[in-house]
Amino acid sequence: MSERFFVAEPIASQKVKLLGDEARHLAAVMRLAPGDEVTLFDGTGPEFTARITEVAKHSVHCDIMARLDVSRELPYELSLAVALPKGDRQKWLVEKITELGVTRLIPLITERGVAQPVEAALERLHRGVIEASKQCGRNRLMEIAAPLAANDLFQSPGLPRVRLIAHPTDQDKNAFRLPGGDSDLPRDFIAAIGPEGGFTQKEIECAVAAGWQTFSLGSRILRVETAAIAIASMSIFS
Repeated sequence: MSERFFVAEPIASQKVKLLGDEARHLAAVMRLAPGDEVTLFDGTGPEFTARITEVAKHSVHCDIMARLDVSRELPYELSLAVALPKGDRQKWLVEKITELGVTRLIPLITERGVAQPVEAALERLHRGVIEASKQCGRNRLMEIAAPLAANDLFQSPGLPRVRLIAHPTDQDKNAFRLPGGDSDLPRDFIAAIGPEGGFTQKEIECAVAAGWQTFSLGSRILRVETAAIAIASMSIFS
């Protein structure tokens, strides 16, 4: 199986140049050389078979041999709005939900949030999406959307009809399910996951007033990234 490399610019010609981390990884880590074949993708959908023609000090030049329209995306759109955890747990979160096919990650700003989605953090998340996509074979990058305050998201127009917010009530705290039943999934939907302290009552009330439906992930307290993976997995295998 050929190695996969990401091209930051849309591939629109027969000549492609890899720069930066991708060029260094190809040349210094993988030790590939002119004549070797690789797979390239630009995050927009297709993948390309290419042959290396030159390995320079700071770049690698390739000739495109074939374009392949290979989709490994889910047959529906799944957006997760998440109050990001701290540190390396963000990277792990992005890696796993990329592998599971999540369409869009919306970093949430919440009243009890502990990690702020600043520009440097968003850049790390984007790089994590690229690395995970290279590994799992996705040719379309999961979108890292602009951060949103929770209440602004809840009241946003144009959201999917199915809008779920993780917040168990007394009567369903022992349940481990998405509402609606298996017959309603898969379909386009968005799910919101709060920080480890949970959404505040005001945030919940705002969401419910805007048509969001609360749901439970069971009686145990899950970390943010665990909850995100559970939701993505349940949507796939329901």
